[in-house]
Amino acid sequence: MTIEMPITRTPSAIDESCEKFFQEFLKLSPETGASLGIPGYEEGYEDRSPEGRQKLRDLMQRALDDIMAATPVDDIDKVTQHSVNERLSLWIENIDSGWTDLNNIASTPQNVRAILDLMPTATAEDWDHIAGRLANIPKALTQATASYKKSASEGKVAARRQVDIVLGQIADYTKDVGFFDSLVERAPAIFSTVRLKESAAAAKAGYDEFATFLREELLPIAPEKDAFGRERYLLASREFLGTTIDIDETYEWGIAELDRIIAEQERVANAIKPGATIAEAKALLNEDSTRVLHGTDALKAWMQEKSDAAVAELGENHFDIPEPVRKLECMIAPTQEGGIYYTGPSDDFSRPGQMWWSVPAGEEKFLTWSETSTVYHEGVPGHHLQVATAVYLKDTLNSVRRNLIWVSGHGEGWALYAERLMQELGYLDDLGDYMGMLDAQRMRAARVVFDIGVHCELEIPEQWGSGTWTPELGYEFLKKNLDTSPGQLDFEFNRYLGWAGQAPAYKLGERLWNELREEVKQREGDAFDLKKFHKDALALGSVGLDTLKYALTEVTVA
Repeated sequence: MTIEMPITRTPSAIDESCEKFFQEFLKLSPETGASLGIPGYEEGYEDRSPEGRQKLRDLMQRALDDIMAATPVDDIDKVTQHSVNERLSLWIENIDSGWTDLNNIASTPQNVRAILDLMPTATAEDWDHIAGRLANIPKALTQATASYKKSASEGKVAARRQVDIVLGQIADYTKDVGFFDSLVERAPAIFSTVRLKESAAAAKAGYDEFATFLREELLPIAPEKDAFGRERYLLASREFLGTTIDIDETYEWGIAELDRIIAEQERVANAIKPGATIAEAKALLNEDSTRVLHGTDALKAWMQEKSDAAVAELGENHFDIPEPVRKLECMIAPTQEGGIYYTGPSDDFSRPGQMWWSVPAGEEKFLTWSETSTVYHEGVPGHHLQVATAVYLKDTLNSVRRNLIWVSGHGEGWALYAERLMQELGYLDDLGDYMGMLDAQRMRAARVVFDIGVHCELEIPEQWGSGTWTPELGYEFLKKNLDTSPGQLDFEFNRYLGWAGQAPAYKLGERLWNELREEVKQREGDAFDLKKFHKDALALGSVGLDTLKYALTEVTVA
């Protein structure tokens, strides 16, 4: 199959329906417009009340009906229909499920705050927009509270652990010299207006009121049990994969993949020092002063250097990287919650793609051998190349496919595939860097076992214990397989418990990327061109895994 995206394309009726839906969606979800850097969405928030969620659902149903009723004019349209049908149907099903998510990483309390990280700060107008968004936070949280109450009335409440964690996060946001105070302090004196300060105080009060609701109304009825159970887990998994997994087969595959990676780590440890265990080999790497960074300034500079080199070198021979995509900015996040993440460029590339490192409080030492592959995962050829390429293709992909659909199994699967690709290309020939990549792979495989095992309450594999998985047994399992700081380990553990289905998406997505590459290679034989395979695949934008397979094996987009 050949996927050759034309330089320009006359929009079809399906494209026009997608564009109409996209514009109407932005009106209901201004944060999406702000995250894309589109003017006109600088201050508003989505109405997260039950009534607001119903409006969003109605919009998605109308759009789905219009798009699926249209006749595709080419295979690009066929892929669009396949992708939109999968995503919008799932989003509607999620709303209909009655759940209102609350967790430590990607729910209303974090999302309402996080959009402020992406807002420009160069001018008086920028800071006035920040003041406007801050002033709108209390209303946004009040509306969300109504949905949490409705879900609670149906017995659908997040686990107590997640409510407790969110309460702690809110306390950090609102404390003296916390997030909001620090945001105001960042404003140059000339832009530090009375309105900005009053709006920040209102935002703090809004979060405090939301915390009171969580503490007094939600926490007393929150269940102790963390496990989602099979039915809810399958829905959550589809959200992140765009396909339905066989829970038991996938669990067994995860166990086998973890065993394979550990065996390879043992081989590399022996190569680092004959007879060394994995732990001993890592200790040797940790003692190598050339592999140690001290302080976040050094970390940021190192990230930027590695990223810039990857862009320059891969753009020569292995990928076609357009000029606007070549800029990637490495950042230290303003929060200390843990995690490394990527945010895409604005639609016009005036704000570049950004790689963020949220460093837990007190961490000052960073090991390059364990993080080199992470830079490739988040940057190039990982998330940045994938996301920014889709943004760049505005003349061939409609706005829904470029900017609205993001499927973790596709995106995170590609990023994990990108790490392995860099090893294939020789960028991880250093045994330490390769051990770091294997550590990252081991973590992702362990997450498949933990996430499915704990949430579906499966039997523990004999090499890791006995009985049925519990969060406590799962924590000990993670300690053995995630070589990370205590703060980061706690963050990851709580993330998996509250955001079920997301963590396995990396490894399961990589599994499909590898299978599809091999399938195309076998079909094309000597004509197979890896660079072209990557170009064709990235030209699709982010799609569910079922759509990815459909696009690469069943249609010809020309």
